Amino acid sequence: MRTHTRGAPTVFFLSLLWPLLSLVVVVAAAAVEVDPSRGIPFMGGNYNGHPMLYFSQGDVEEMQYAATGTHRDMARRIREAGETMLEHPEEYLPPWSPAEFSARWNEVYGNNLGVLSMFCLLYPHRAGAVDLAKDYMERMAAQPSWLVKDAPWDEVPLAHSLVGFATAYDFLYEYLNKGQQERFIQVIGNASRLMYEKSYVRGWGFQYLHNHQPTNCVALLTGSLVYMTQGYLQEAYLWTKQVLSIMEKSMVLLQDVTDGSLYEGVAYGTYTTRSLFQYMFLVQRHFAISHFDHPWLLKHFAFLYRTILPGFQRTVAIADSNYNWFYGPESQLVFLDRYVLRNGSGNWLADQIHQNRVMEGPGQAGKGQRWCTLHTEFIWYDPSLFPKPPSDFGTSQLHYFEDWGVVTYGSALPTGTNHSFLSFKSGKLGGRAIFNIVHRNKYKEWIKGWRNFNAGHEHPDQNTFTFAPNGVPFITEALYGPKYTLLNNAVLFSPAMSGSCFKPWAGQVTEACDSKWLKYKVGLAADTQGRVEAAMERQGMVFIRGEGHSAYNPELKIRNFQRNLLLLHPQLLLLVDHIHLDPDSPTRAMSAFFHNTELPFQGTKIDGVHGAFVSHREDKYKMFWMDDTGYSNKGLVGYWNYPRGYPYNGSNYVNVTMPLRYPHTRVAYIFFGPGVDIQSFSLRGDDTRVDIYLATKDHTYTIYLLTGEATSKPLFAMVLLDNKKIVFEKASAVMDSSPEEVEEYVSVMEDNLQHVKPVFQQMERHILGRVLNNASFRKTAERLLQFSDKKKTEEVIEKMFAMSKKQGKSKGGRKVNLGEKLSESLPDIFAQIELNEKKERQRTSKRTYEDSPEEGDAESRAFMDYTDGRKNRKGAFVKGRKFKEVHMVATAGSEGLSSTASYIRLFLLLNTATFFLLLAVILTRFQRGRSLHTQRCFYTILLIDCFILLYLYSSCSHTQC
Repeated sequence: MRTHTRGAPTVFFLSLLWPLLSLVVVVAAAAVEVDPSRGIPFMGGNYNGHPMLYFSQGDVEEMQYAATGTHRDMARRIREAGETMLEHPEEYLPPWSPAEFSARWNEVYGNNLGVLSMFCLLYPHRAGAVDLAKDYMERMAAQPSWLVKDAPWDEVPLAHSLVGFATAYDFLYEYLNKGQQERFIQVIGNASRLMYEKSYVRGWGFQYLHNHQPTNCVALLTGSLVYMTQGYLQEAYLWTKQVLSIMEKSMVLLQDVTDGSLYEGVAYGTYTTRSLFQYMFLVQRHFAISHFDHPWLLKHFAFLYRTILPGFQRTVAIADSNYNWFYGPESQLVFLDRYVLRNGSGNWLADQIHQNRVMEGPGQAGKGQRWCTLHTEFIWYDPSLFPKPPSDFGTSQLHYFEDWGVVTYGSALPTGTNHSFLSFKSGKLGGRAIFNIVHRNKYKEWIKGWRNFNAGHEHPDQNTFTFAPNGVPFITEALYGPKYTLLNNAVLFSPAMSGSCFKPWAGQVTEACDSKWLKYKVGLAADTQGRVEAAMERQGMVFIRGEGHSAYNPELKIRNFQRNLLLLHPQLLLLVDHIHLDPDSPTRAMSAFFHNTELPFQGTKIDGVHGAFVSHREDKYKMFWMDDTGYSNKGLVGYWNYPRGYPYNGSNYVNVTMPLRYPHTRVAYIFFGPGVDIQSFSLRGDDTRVDIYLATKDHTYTIYLLTGEATSKPLFAMVLLDNKKIVFEKASAVMDSSPEEVEEYVSVMEDNLQHVKPVFQQMERHILGRVLNNASFRKTAERLLQFSDKKKTEEVIEKMFAMSKKQGKSKGGRKVNLGEKLSESLPDIFAQIELNEKKERQRTSKRTYEDSPEEGDAESRAFMDYTDGRKNRKGAFVKGRKFKEVHMVATAGSEGLSSTASYIRLFLLLNTATFFLLLAVILTRFQRGRSLHTQRCFYTILLIDCFILLYLYSSCSHTQC
């Protein structure tokens, strides 16, 4: 009997353990999933002083070590910046004089202070560094205002100063004396308070996805976090909630942008992401709000990678722009790699950009911006991600940004022959997402038309293009300048309509005659849109078609303004404009402009065909044009000077004017580099198509371009290259679509706002526990209750003080966390100040509208987000959906949750290994020749280990380890 039942306990035990084995498999699978925090430890309101914004005091030594090893390249750049400031302090220190400080745009002072403080932190023994930083801060603290005198309505300079000053305060707190700590925190509080007040009446508080919004909000958030750490919880709580109520709406709206782009272009895009990525990091670290799986963020790398010209020095420069990037983008790229991509591509592109940086001349980084992202680049860099280019690097790729309305081809290549770049834009004002939100009344709880967006940095540039054969900028954007159609590679029509800036010519309806900003809010401008109809590559040739008639005044009665681009060879581009007029159209002529910001155009003529060219070193880059009757009018070449107040002097241009005929006119332009020798060029057309004949020294091209609305063949175009046929079929046309409104978007935003209060409540407990039996106890309590009812405040403080003295006298017994006990004795200081603030905002909202109808109208009520979902500790309801309850699970130590989770994870792994080892021993060693008593002992040990595993798994799940 014993022989036949010896294995029975094993079988029984295995059946008992089967659910546990399944659980272990689930744990292993969960461990493979991506951590939503991306390794950023959640502080949970448990801070041991400064630094605390981006890292803790315990991380500083590790950072100093990394500066000599894995991060040495970035550390070298930080050190060069610091040494430069030390060598020339008079050039970089802010002036003492308030008049001088505010006399001009002064963001440079805040921008440079961040990197200077990081320099001091990494190299604490560098003589004079800390003294320079303290002198820097003293000078900034001495200013009555950080605003610019001539632009008191613009808080952006203040934001740059605040974020730099607060960051330096956090990094260098231990180096400041008591007097400086107290004075500087008051400076931070005063600046943050002003930013908070202005957030209700300035555009940046309600104009979403605009670069000013994250810039100012992150400054206020940074000031709030530092202010909070010093015990000013009530005000800091209000400020933090206001920042999150603004920015979390932006994050929801950004989900509609499906291509990773930003409508203000690459240059201003880096202005936005400089702060937006700081926001994402800070809210994860301090409030456990993760945006790292945001669909826009997953696509954003393409916005940086697909817009760089060959040579990695310039970008496509659409909208207000410099030659490349305003801020970074190395910092943004290492951020993307560490927290999103995890494949080395971000680190690789950052390396390429840095290695090819223009140090002198056009394209060099601005003095006020060149260093301001070095400290975040150092913090976010992950050296374990070996730099690796994307898999398609080295070959020209076509990319379509469907929201932005931009097509690029040939981006991010090394410089070289036939490494050419082409771009085209024809899209909706503000991008598809914003345009559709406005026109389809999406997100109506938050959005009231164009009032909630700002397209001022866009240009009247529908159906524009750029071309850089061999990477040489031949046809370029005209950069940051007046918002005139003629300062883009676009077309004007004659005669002029009402509101035209340059009669007798009519530009696009968004152009602004007397403003630095694009028209977009009302009238015809508010409905402006272009459309990319086709973007495809076939056998090395590229075809792009855009439709732009909706960008012009309907009184011109232009049925179609179709612009076709055919890249026949890397150095040969054919552009064909097709203008179809209505029968009663008054339009009689068109005037096309082509720009080069650096190289002047010179006129030329061959066999009666007019053209122009630019010279680049020994090479000439040429263009010629004619219409479908064979007519070629002489172009006008010149230089357009920009008015004062713009960062650039102007642009070289060639202007081609052609007559228009009813019903349609086609004008063809060819652009080619030195590697192509054009020998003949002609075209002819009929009602539905135009045929172009081109002969070069090496090839002949016959292009059949179908321009009619209804064509006999389902084609856009067909090219005969010698004896080879290349077809661009209509079946591959661009299909326009738009994402649906984010489901229950108000609740999505409110859920994230619920993360704030528990952190501040934990901070309240932490502060009270830290100052028990301390001379500063009363002062700390008064600071906590600063904005509470004065009579009740005195009573509460006396009660708390008595409790602390009683606790101090007690001996032995059970240890009680008096910080928590005192916190419970306090009134809900956050609910109270929220209620008071809500009443105050309701009282002043009408006055705000009357004082500033442009920015503070009655809809400002939409931005009061003071709902408290934790009043009854049971959750709150918005539109029938319950908020998720946010629990504080951080420990009291500075490592808090992070270290606890690490230990639990370690014990879980060790115990899992022990469990399987014991199971293997039982199955292989104790089946024969062992007593039943011995087997029972091992089964008991295994069962105990099972319960330990279950406990560890439960703990791991609770702490999200």
